[in-house]
Amino acid sequence: LFLAVCAVGIGGTFQYGYNVSIINAPTQHIHRFLNETWTGRYHKELNPDLLTFLWSVIASIFSLGGLCGALIGGSMAIRLGRKGALLMNNTIAILASILMGISFPTGLFELLIAGRFLIGINSGIGICVQPLYIGEVAPKHLRGGMAMGTSIFLTGGILTGQIIGLRELLGGETYWPLLLSSSCFPAFAQLLFLPWFPESPRYLLIDRGDELSCAKALKRFHGSSEYRREMEDIQRECFALDGEKPKKPWQLFTDCGVRWQLITVIVMTMGQQLSGINAIYFYATYIFEQAGISAEKIPYVTLGTGACECLTALTCGLLIDYMGRRYLIIGGYLLMTLWSIVLTFSLTYQELYSWVPYVSMTSVFAFILSFGLGPGGITNTLTAELFIQSSRPAAFMIGGTISWISFFTIGMLFPFIVNGLKQYCFLVFLLECSLVAAFLFLVIPETKNKSFLEIKKEFHKLNFGRNT
Repeated sequence: LFLAVCAVGIGGTFQYGYNVSIINAPTQHIHRFLNETWTGRYHKELNPDLLTFLWSVIASIFSLGGLCGALIGGSMAIRLGRKGALLMNNTIAILASILMGISFPTGLFELLIAGRFLIGINSGIGICVQPLYIGEVAPKHLRGGMAMGTSIFLTGGILTGQIIGLRELLGGETYWPLLLSSSCFPAFAQLLFLPWFPESPRYLLIDRGDELSCAKALKRFHGSSEYRREMEDIQRECFALDGEKPKKPWQLFTDCGVRWQLITVIVMTMGQQLSGINAIYFYATYIFEQAGISAEKIPYVTLGTGACECLTALTCGLLIDYMGRRYLIIGGYLLMTLWSIVLTFSLTYQELYSWVPYVSMTSVFAFILSFGLGPGGITNTLTAELFIQSSRPAAFMIGGTISWISFFTIGMLFPFIVNGLKQYCFLVFLLECSLVAAFLFLVIPETKNKSFLEIKKEFHKLNFGRNT
């Protein structure tokens, strides 16, 4: 089971985290490449406004690709299987790496844009299909810890990208095309390791009706003496579905039986993306400059933020099946609310005392810790747990779509929020975190050690009224 999580993670959410972080290091080198290419092609200087536009396209088209990936990820998981979809997804990553790698020697910045779009599609599919596979192969008493593999590999990808992007490694002027094309290595690793593991047993029995392959897969994952309990659980769910086919995303919006589960996933996903965490990553340099950190130290302080979130994802993985999902996610949002208040005050009064900038920096790290312990890991875990087999792929497609739209929106709006509100920009995130915490407190039940059918029954009263 542990090795299966590693095999799906390396080519899944690891790619998302890795490709979010590596684009920051070569910013100046890509600017120079755009200028030189434009001058060589048209024999005139590139207009600064056009340069800014081209750079923003290169950086943000990743989000558009991710949105496209989220829209097709669920369908791929139904048609090709969870394992088949992940394996096919690696061909997109390899093609993207080739395009980005040859953009510099060929002098075609358009290939860089196309490569970033394709690696976005790869990330969108991976972040949709990987939690599906892990959630379906895990026994219920280990489901939370295993599902945290999604978050651990995502944060591990961010940290790896930050390390490899240092100017001493591939972030220098000579090697930046290699940095952008290095995402082919996780893809090759998954193509090498994932074929050794079985397809999701739930998919094999419920979607394919293949009881023999399901039993064989369960024996591989749970051992020949323990697999029967899981087999019975899957058979109960299969019987309850009574041959129901996998639903399309638009069918979930009209299904009263999943109304509050769907609302919860939308609120959690928007809450996760709009909580301010991406703002801290996108604009870490700005925040640390505001906190008074010198320019040459900033890349190493930013590296600390990646290590910080990776550590908390591991910690959350150890705590989730002990403390439960509800306490961790609500507590995470409340702590993020607290640190937003501290950060607002410290940025307001940082010029009064020499020690205040370090309070700002500490608040940034504490905010990331709080995010990693709660919303960062629990959101995907709950999305997998709140739905039964027929609704789960569609739920991940909807959640993924909302996530990528929110990701793109905050990336576009944050500069304007900063310019308009200055140090009070985190008040926006403070309000958002507190509202999401209140919603989850009122709506979400504890899902620890419960089967998917038991969780569905928990929501039955909310969906159909107390008397049903």
